[in-house]
Amino acid sequence: MQHIERARRRLKLRDLHILLVVALRGSMAKAAAELAISQPAVSRAIADMEHALGLQLLDRSRNGIEPTPYGRVLIKRAVAIFDELTQGLQELEFLVDPTIGQLRIGCSESVAAGLLPAVIDRFTRHHPGIRLDVVQTVLSTTHYRELRERSVDLLLGWIPTSFAEEDLVVESVLNDPRVVVAGTKSKWARSSKLSLADLANDAWILPPPDTFPGLATADLFRESGLNMPRTPLMTLSLHLCSRLAATGRFVTLLPSSVAQFGGRDLSLKVLPVKLPRTSAVSVAIVTLKNRTLSPAARIFIEYVREFAKSMASGPQVRKS
Repeated sequence: MQHIERARRRLKLRDLHILLVVALRGSMAKAAAELAISQPAVSRAIADMEHALGLQLLDRSRNGIEPTPYGRVLIKRAVAIFDELTQGLQELEFLVDPTIGQLRIGCSESVAAGLLPAVIDRFTRHHPGIRLDVVQTVLSTTHYRELRERSVDLLLGWIPTSFAEEDLVVESVLNDPRVVVAGTKSKWARSSKLSLADLANDAWILPPPDTFPGLATADLFRESGLNMPRTPLMTLSLHLCSRLAATGRFVTLLPSSVAQFGGRDLSLKVLPVKLPRTSAVSVAIVTLKNRTLSPAARIFIEYVREFAKSMASGPQVRKS
């Protein structure tokens, strides 16, 4: 490979961007159409980079174009470069006008159904010019792709107790214990004291056993000295759990934040069941280590911290 300093002087941001689009589309023709430039211009940009580096970046075949190992390394770094550049431009924009911006949030369903709507309600009252893009995701050791690919700025959701992702930063903001809920028409709705054993013969809606919530649920029943109850439905959908529990025919587990913010609207009743400590899970903010956060992201994180702190200290009163 030619000298690094010389190659660095010859590499252009425009050419790196073209390389990213070609790799994404798998075709120089498709990349040219997306970039609104000619196909020869695309080919020339790739050739110039390969000449500057003295390395082949793309493999060309009848089936399309694939990055070589050298190309994959450069593309990975280029993603970070353009992300940091975008963050820098957003920060400049924010300094010019602190009322505008954009934030991309990934969240688990438990947060989307509980904590997040309340935080967004408060945040958008004070920062109406900052646009929020929210996508639902699953937080686990195999599902942090959106964060690592920088398609979201931060993730909010439950995390496992032992978290060992070295490239991510985790900040636990809320201890969100699960509670047992049933519909207000359930035979248990008027009970003043119950145990899991009392509900052992009821029909439960629980998460699949091969998921993080499912494993945590199994631990909960195991610590209570009980076998898993009859489960006619397994799902990760809290919306489905809530709607069916509201019929009075099923019992389910929900994060306390979901029951607190949505239980009344869905005709749900939190049953007086004392659960083991394993019923509590941690809601966390997850970010990519060494990635510069935009001003909008930093402000939003402060709102999450403040709201989570107020939730832990007592009942919520909406502030305008």
